[in-house]
Amino acid sequence: MQYQIPKGMRDVTPKESYKWQYIETIIRELCDVYGFSETRTPVLEHTELFLRSVGDTTDVVQKEMYTFTDKGDRSVTLKPEGTAGVARMFMESKLFNEAQPTKMYYLYCPVFRYEKPQAGRLREHHQFGVEVYGAPRASVDAECIALALDLFKRLGIEGLSVNINSIGCPECRPAYHEKLKEYLRGNYDDLCETCRTRFEKNPLRILDCKEEKCRKIAAGAPKILDCLCDDCKAHFEELKASLNAMGIQYKVDPMIVRGLDYYTKTVFEIISTEGQYKGTVCGGGRYDGLLEQLGGPKMPGVGFGMGMERLLLVAESFRPIPEPRPVGVYLAAMGEAARGVGVRLVKALRDAGIKAEFDHVGKSFKAQFKYADKLGARFVAILGDDEVKNGVVKLKNMETGEEAATPLAEFVETVKTILER
Repeated sequence: MQYQIPKGMRDVTPKESYKWQYIETIIRELCDVYGFSETRTPVLEHTELFLRSVGDTTDVVQKEMYTFTDKGDRSVTLKPEGTAGVARMFMESKLFNEAQPTKMYYLYCPVFRYEKPQAGRLREHHQFGVEVYGAPRASVDAECIALALDLFKRLGIEGLSVNINSIGCPECRPAYHEKLKEYLRGNYDDLCETCRTRFEKNPLRILDCKEEKCRKIAAGAPKILDCLCDDCKAHFEELKASLNAMGIQYKVDPMIVRGLDYYTKTVFEIISTEGQYKGTVCGGGRYDGLLEQLGGPKMPGVGFGMGMERLLLVAESFRPIPEPRPVGVYLAAMGEAARGVGVRLVKALRDAGIKAEFDHVGKSFKAQFKYADKLGARFVAILGDDEVKNGVVKLKNMETGEEAATPLAEFVETVKTILER
């Protein structure tokens, strides 16, 4: 029987893992510059965590979660997003007792959603995200947006649109809900089935529907920006002022609501408008009531998430990701005495920080040269029994074809000097 990977999953092969590592390195460097520290949470959480945080009216909870009963008869779920797990960790570790704000990021974060696989969005995909707790000012919202944009800039991604909105807070949103429902009642029968189920519990989500008939109805709906309380208005004005101060261009889009129930005040999306892959590449916002909703302290939160698979696709559509450094030296040995010396020399090369390879198959000299060429090795060190007897190693430049003998005792330093040049 030949086994195959489940639908909506994919492997990262050794030939492409360098692309992930390249982006991950940039992310880690940027997060360090911005003062964010890494956190890692389990891939499996109790289902109740997502029901309370994500919201039971969302598509994620209703249609997409991988939920099952474990051997202890507990309902557990493969995490469908990163924020809820970080919030749980923040509370369980009592990080709220430390000096605030707490600035965190997650990078290796597999998330699972049972949805139709699409380019850059699989049933198992990986997210990079940032989370900040304990910072109520909108300047930190702008800082998160700036971090995301800096990442895109370093990857050469162009043609990005920053779209922002405010969806209010528990003080002003109920009044808007009633105003929105009053408008939607006249179009109720024309809404899709999903939006009709959202009408009573979460009418705001109707504005986010992708069905064309619902989008047309939503276009004429009252705008939440006209219904914000004074606190939410001031917060949104500070966000815009902070973005202006940073030189970040943006658009106010009153139709952005995001897909998860925990958002309050700021919501934003960064959209790719050029290149081969267009669409949202980053989304986030503020969730000031999330910790309290999960039984924790009243403390503001803000952050964003982006899919790594989609980020890779978008980045590569603008410029190739640099390939890893080539093999510096391939040591081609023939004969048992030569192999014994070769093993020692390869170890010495690696101890000196030189990327080196050695034959572990038993290939002929010809086959070893062919393999070294396939690896892109800059030099091949030739070591046979005659070379061992004479105390030398022949070093061949694979680009020029030049070949020279080097004393065994000086081999590593000679190679190091040549490669540094």
